[in-house]
This record gives sequence, C-alpha cells and structure tokens, in this order.
Amino acid sequence: MPSCQKIAPGATTYAGKQGFDYFEGIARETTGSRGICMHLLTIPPGGRAKAHKHATHETAIYVISGTSIMAWGERLEHRMEVGAGEMLYIPADTPHLPWNPGPEPVTAVIARTDPHEQESVVLLPDLEGLVP
Repeated sequence: MPSCQKIAPGATTYAGKQGFDYFEGIARETTGSRGICMHLLTIPPGGRAKAHKHATHETAIYVISGTSIMAWGERLEHRMEVGAGEMLYIPADTPHLPWNPGPEPVTAVIARTDPHEQESVVLLPDLEGLVP
C-alpha cells in the first residue's frame, strides 16, 4: 500500500524544458504519484518561459506573490495577467508562454494531471517570435 509523504520546499530543484527552474515537489519520481504533480515555481523579474504546451494534461496554478503575464492560444494571440491570490487554469494542449515583467519575483504553486511533470511538455519554437 502506498504511504503518505511530506516534501519540504527548497530541498531539490530541476531545470524544466520550459526554461524555468522548479522545486521538485510531488511527482512520480519523488512520491510515486500516479495522476498528479505539484511544484513550486519562482519566476525572477524579466524571466520568460519558452513557448510550450502540455500534451493531454491540464494545469492549475495558484499565484502566491507577484504578477505574471501569459500569452496563450494557437498563435499566442491572447494575453492574461495573473497576480497574487489568483488561480489560473490552462486546458490540455493549449500553447502558452508566461513571463514576469517585474519588478518583483513571481512565486506560484503549479499542479498538473501528469505525474511526470516534464513528460508532457512539448516545446513550440515556431511560436517564440510572437511574444516580445
């Protein structure tokens, strides 16, 4: 029978394909989870992800501090600002690219329906030039 586990933030980080460093939280690799992952992300002022999507997996984000902007859509044609205390839902297979316009870091909790967080990441280099 699987057991309950506690993970302390700050223990281990990893570099994601998206271009950010993540706190390695709950995932198949750390806890044996089978249907979910949850990580902490801090985007420094001026930080920007690579254009990407998560194939077949949904994402839910809770912003703890700071304000981020996200471009999303087939050609990253939409913009959304998300700030402290707000939640964001990203449907599966939705191209997106978040960035932090500054001046303070953005810290967020990210949960995804993929227990192996990086497995479903699909980079979209053809969309990179569509966002400044």
